[in-house]
Amino acid sequence: MQSASVVEDTKQGPRERLVMHGAASLSDAELVAVLLGTGYSGESVEVVAARLLARAGGLHGLQRLRGPELEAQPGVGLTKACRLRAAAELGARLCYRPLRRQEPITCSRDVEAALRPRLARAEREHFVAIALDAKNHPLAQLEIAVGGLLACCISPADVFRPLLREAAASTIFAHNHPSGDPTPSEQDLTITERLCQAGELLGVRVLDHLVIGAHGYFSFLDAGLLAPKAPR
Repeated sequence: MQSASVVEDTKQGPRERLVMHGAASLSDAELVAVLLGTGYSGESVEVVAARLLARAGGLHGLQRLRGPELEAQPGVGLTKACRLRAAAELGARLCYRPLRRQEPITCSRDVEAALRPRLARAEREHFVAIALDAKNHPLAQLEIAVGGLLACCISPADVFRPLLREAAASTIFAHNHPSGDPTPSEQDLTITERLCQAGELLGVRVLDHLVIGAHGYFSFLDAGLLAPKAPR
């Protein structure tokens, strides 16, 4: 005969297991089940959660589902979709390391850590310029352009006008590839060269250009495509 504690444990739902054993003890499907709260059409919430993850291709696939697509999944709907999207956004914000005025940028990883939570998940290409002072302290994070699924069109004038307003001594550029692959395109190579030339003329040093994707990032400086420049 089973003990009462064993019988009771088999009846625990994911929320009860979270309370008893902590969130870290739950599987991905169980965590999703806690957010969903209830099942659907006679199915337990755990079955609904497991099926949702399977159809989405795991947590990363679930995060990429757009609002209408997520709402249309069996057992989800608007309210539960909002919970899931809010949880995904909170998780991304926990990974966010904002650029602080008093902390100089020392390497590409500083920039990647600050921008990845937003850029890596964006469905369109965003081009960002970080204005820096003479000691590489960030003055401002400037969104220069938002493009389509493949690229955004920018000109040196678009880029340097706001940088000059911030009295930037130098800058670091970053943009995302919605495809997920951070390998720079021929267009990326060309525009980076043009921006470096414009920066030389205007007295704003281009320190680096990062391409951020879901599967990593690429730094022009780290790859040896931009020579490090000493402050003037």
